[in-house]
Amino acid sequence: MLDPRMKKLADVLVGYSMKVQPGDRVLIDAFDIPPEMTALMIERVVEAGGLPFAETHSAQVRRALYKNATEVQMKLLGERDLEFMKQMTCYVAIRGGNNVTELSDVPDDRMKLFQQYWQKPVLDQRVNHSRWVVLRWPTPSMAQLANMSTEAFENFFFDVCTLDYAKMASAEQALKERFERADRVRILGPLDTALSFSVKGIPAVPCVGDRNIPDGELFTAPVKDSVNGVIHFNAPTIYHGKPFDDIRLVFREGRVVEATGSDAKAINDILDTDEGARYVGEFSMGFNPYIKRAIRDILFDEKVCGSIHLTPGQAYEEADNGNRSKVHWDMVLIQTEEFGGGEIWFDDELLRKDGRFVPDYLQGLNPENLV
Repeated sequence: MLDPRMKKLADVLVGYSMKVQPGDRVLIDAFDIPPEMTALMIERVVEAGGLPFAETHSAQVRRALYKNATEVQMKLLGERDLEFMKQMTCYVAIRGGNNVTELSDVPDDRMKLFQQYWQKPVLDQRVNHSRWVVLRWPTPSMAQLANMSTEAFENFFFDVCTLDYAKMASAEQALKERFERADRVRILGPLDTALSFSVKGIPAVPCVGDRNIPDGELFTAPVKDSVNGVIHFNAPTIYHGKPFDDIRLVFREGRVVEATGSDAKAINDILDTDEGARYVGEFSMGFNPYIKRAIRDILFDEKVCGSIHLTPGQAYEEADNGNRSKVHWDMVLIQTEEFGGGEIWFDDELLRKDGRFVPDYLQGLNPENLV
């Protein structure tokens, strides 16, 4: 018998997130997830009148492919998948797997081939020309990273992923309007964080379950050359399967001029991928009430209640500051009291303190009003 929570999640993905309509072509990318969930997604797409297409993937197979990749292979794979994606209206990726660091020993030069010839062109097509949503699938390894039992993590996962996102969307409108009125942003936080930049003239985009599951953030981008100061991230992160901790970035006129952390050489190698990798392509605030700490999974960590994230690399077209890069690396700073507190100022208004929104018009986004 199917877990009823799986059915509820499939309904959210097909009906709310992708809003599948009759005739829509829907690509379901299933990465190491139970086949019954893939089959359930196919059935839900058909019930909505869509045309389902499913591809299944294995992390171990991908690791072998990437480790032995050549430029010719990656070009062919990228061209094939890009052409197929152009035929799709909707896209959903559900990613499982018991080892989140499966790709950690793929050589950097091979990963760069993947990024250049497959990831960037195919991802650009998905992000900018389809109704898409991506999510993880709960696994024992994720539970271990979260320091939770497998059962407790599964319960947490389904609570987070089937939240009332329509309620969140309504509450988020006031924050979007405030973002788009703002000019100067100032971030103060634990350790030595003191960062400032402008967001003037750049759109703000609410994220309320129609792109990522779980969700609960609002993003924009800094004016490219306006970022100055220091930000010291207190959440762990992973980039292409490699774990990093204690990342500290120093900015001058928009550019990262100093980067340190648990592996300073690897961090700087990533930031040296291209010129845009040392500039910021995204600034976001997170407020999912069920996510209270980082678990080294960015789809969860960037939504931590009371967090922000800053992203070296590629900007999104919806909130475009002109930065272009093969890199898009979300780095998270949690500002709740438990993690050292912090403040966010928009112009001369204190918007959030110690992870809680201060103005009356934003109270709907505090956690007790979203659960």
